Order: sequence, then structure tokens, then C-alpha cells
Amino acid sequence: MVVEGSIMRVTHLVFDVNDIDGTPAFWAAVLDMKETARSSDWVDLEPIGNGGPMLSFQRVPEGKVVKNRLHLHIAAGDFGATVRQLTRLRATEAGPVRNGRGGPWQIWRDPEGNELCVVTG
Repeated sequence: MVVEGSIMRVTHLVFDVNDIDGTPAFWAAVLDMKETARSSDWVDLEPIGNGGPMLSFQRVPEGKVVKNRLHLHIAAGDFGATVRQLTRLRATEAGPVRNGRGGPWQIWRDPEGNELCVVTG
């Protein structure tokens, strides 16, 4: 339902996490982003791009059980360097390297198991 005169936009992309310190630090390192707000159960990173949504992390008691319904694609200028960085940051491969329209891509998991794709092209 659209309310007359309103413009809706995405303000936050929120990850449910158990590790309120480690998981935001992982994503801040991967995306070269700074933390902008923190409480005992919430962390915001700076907005994605100019005026884009914030990447946020909310502490929850339950662990991740199934595949994410939403995941991020990380564009890699240098595929090999990107996957080496992910490995150093404790991410794990979740599938084989595949060839896509623009070049190789691969599914990975962050330290809590949230899926992400490394893409090129």
C-alpha cells in the first residue's frame, strides 16, 4: 500500500547475527566501510554509496539455520585477491567457482554462515 505523497526507500539492510562484534567487523573490512553507530545489540555501518542504505547488524539469540533469502554480491576487480582477502577474514567457500557472463563468480559464507557472492564483470 502506498500512502499518498510518500516515497518509500530502503534505509537499512539488516543482518541477524550472534556475534555483534565480529560479523560487523568482517563486513566493514570486506567493503572498506566505517562503523557509524553501536549499541549492545545493534551496529550500523556507513551508507552504501551516496545516499544508499546502511548495512546494519542486529544481535539475535538464534543461530542461522537455512540459506539466506537475501544476499550481497561483492564485485571483484581481482577475483583471486578478493577470495584471498575473504579467506584471511575467516569466510569460507560455499560452492565451486563458476563462469558467468562477466567472468568467474563464487558463493561464499561470512563467519556466521551468511551467503555472499563474489562476482566479476
